[in-house]
Amino acid sequence: QVQLVESGGGLVQPGGSLRLSCAASGSIFTIYGMDWYRQAPGKQRELVAHITSGGSTNYADSVKGRFTISRDNAKNTAYLQMNSLKPEDTAVYYCNAAVVTIPSMKEFSFWGQGTQVTVSS
Repeated sequence: QVQLVESGGGLVQPGGSLRLSCAASGSIFTIYGMDWYRQAPGKQRELVAHITSGGSTNYADSVKGRFTISRDNAKNTAYLQMNSLKPEDTAVYYCNAAVVTIPSMKEFSFWGQGTQVTVSS
């Protein structure tokens, strides 16, 4: 199977920065797209950022210019650099990856367990 483990969340003051990591491990042949989602209390989970295997990216309007998604394919790891954080960025952040697994050679979607980001003074 495949596991995604997020790290890097925490408490930060408004205007601060955090860097989230999402490391994939297990029976991986290749990873296609990797995404960061977030879910705030009482709200639906929303897509924050997406990156293809080739490095193309897109972002939710609410984070454009502040967040940057990247990945290291050799390490099967995605990152989310979050700058100029606002209280409304407070949420649990989840990693999602489209993974072709071994030995099935089929594509499946996997989720991490989430990491809490709290922006507060």
